Amino acid sequence: MKVLVTGGAGFIGSHVIDALVARGDDVSLIDDFNDFYDPARKRAQAAATGATIFETDLRDRDGVFAAIATARPDAIIHLAARAGVRPSIQHPQLYIDTNLTGTLHVLDAAAAHGVTRLVLASSSSVYGNNPKVPFAEHDRLDSIISPYALTKQACETLARMHAAQHGLAITALRFFTVFGPRQRPDLAIAKFLERIAAGRPVELYGDGSTSRDYTYVADIAAGVLAALDRLAPGFRVYNLGGDHPVTLRQLVAAIERTVGHAADIRWLPPQTGDVDRTWADLTLARAELGYAPATTLDEGLRLQWAWQQHT
Repeated sequence: MKVLVTGGAGFIGSHVIDALVARGDDVSLIDDFNDFYDPARKRAQAAATGATIFETDLRDRDGVFAAIATARPDAIIHLAARAGVRPSIQHPQLYIDTNLTGTLHVLDAAAAHGVTRLVLASSSSVYGNNPKVPFAEHDRLDSIISPYALTKQACETLARMHAAQHGLAITALRFFTVFGPRQRPDLAIAKFLERIAAGRPVELYGDGSTSRDYTYVADIAAGVLAALDRLAPGFRVYNLGGDHPVTLRQLVAAIERTVGHAADIRWLPPQTGDVDRTWADLTLARAELGYAPATTLDEGLRLQWAWQQHT
């Protein structure tokens, strides 16, 4: 099929496009190549996919409409967003304009140009400090603690509304802490691998007991394609996680094993916006998408470290 991937030059987007191209889909991408991290790296990732590139900012409504009108996709995978909890606290307006208003532009353009099938990237951040674990799709979402999470929850609501009003088939996927080759350089695993290998200090926030459900990027890409292939009229939401929470101390120990060097740790107070834990309940995704994460933390770290050493 013809698939348009927004944010296709990024970490997850480029892996999703690789998977689509590998099975023979005709792929195009939208990206604005912003300077959140090195634009040259994103341009190289986009070029390597072989996808047709539309360079536009999601905040540019006319640009989004023009790209979708030209690409004429059968389906859209909407991954583009301003990412990161901590930066969203510093720049909430940017996150609302890009993530929420930008998603509105994508949904409106899809409806206007007859695109009835969409997969939308959401986030485990919508659960906030949910007191119940593991986090299930039917849990209440009243514990959000960051503007980034707020935008993701609002995007889900927009998608639900558009699915009902325009007869669209939309699936939202809540990603849980994705890692692997091409990971953004600002994320913890990418930074820790480099710093611990080089003997440089790493800053850890809190007491090391916070935990995350780390998910390897190839497993996420497989889940995205499964959701794309199983789209049906209406709105659905699924968790995509690793189903194996790891504490911060355990993560550092795994990275020490990966790079063969002990960490020089500098402990700092907890940071505003960081949740205490995440853990995906995969019952629904396993049953309805056939989702089955296959890559362990240690194996994924080995693959990511091998990639980082050659870039």
